[in-house]
Amino acid sequence: MKYASFKTLDGRATYGIVEGARIIDLGSSHPNAATLKDFIATAEFGKSLSGVEFELNSVKLLPVIPNPGKIICVGLNYQDHVKEMNRPGSEKPVLFMRSANSQIAHGDPLVRAKVTEKLDYEGELAVIIGKPGRYISKDEALSHVAGYACYNDGTARDWQRHTHHWTPGKNFDGTGAFGPWMVTADAVKDRATTFLTTRVNGQQVQRASLAQMIFSIEELIEYISGYTTLETGDVIVTGTPGGVGDKRKPPLYLSAGDTVDVDIDGVGLLQNTVVQEA
Repeated sequence: MKYASFKTLDGRATYGIVEGARIIDLGSSHPNAATLKDFIATAEFGKSLSGVEFELNSVKLLPVIPNPGKIICVGLNYQDHVKEMNRPGSEKPVLFMRSANSQIAHGDPLVRAKVTEKLDYEGELAVIIGKPGRYISKDEALSHVAGYACYNDGTARDWQRHTHHWTPGKNFDGTGAFGPWMVTADAVKDRATTFLTTRVNGQQVQRASLAQMIFSIEELIEYISGYTTLETGDVIVTGTPGGVGDKRKPPLYLSAGDTVDVDIDGVGLLQNTVVQEA
């Protein structure tokens, strides 16, 4: 099952179930669940429901979870990316935070800010938390997952390297693409045969199976919940494979007009076109 957050033609923010070329509006019939994050916590999440329908191409998609309490990103979680970045391995996951207001939806412009010359792509799998918890074991971790989505952790590499902390380069407005929708957790069964592919202007630049993560989804949930309570609607962005533009020869930084696709088998195709900030 697929869920998306969106705006109707009259500007009303809501959410619903995506079925083919249609989307069933659930927000109007669930007044006590104003957002998809709220709806995930209800007993009706994952059930087939009816409601007012819209053509998918007539609505404005929003980031899958527009208002997550936390967006926790994982760095250096694929071995080929660790190698290309010339970084030592880590015994624990490398984590950083992204702000919700840096996010954009499928189809929104990916903004190259006027103060950066090195905007890069990072195709990733996003994990959306369903059941909250603290000190979650690996064995129980997947029972806390509501679903998965595509993410592009767009990065201003020059700002990322201003200091040892990555926060500025990872939080520019208009760089965290999240969409087009969330699939429920049952949609991803065999990670070894589920591939994440990133393309720039149709050219493949990244490809890896989800099984190639150094720290698995279960391990990430166990580790992160060791220091913070994971809440419904929190997002874990699980890291990018090798092939980032910054380490290509010559480097492949994004420019106005470039189109970036993040395509994950069984999850979705996220597409954004780069614009230059005036």
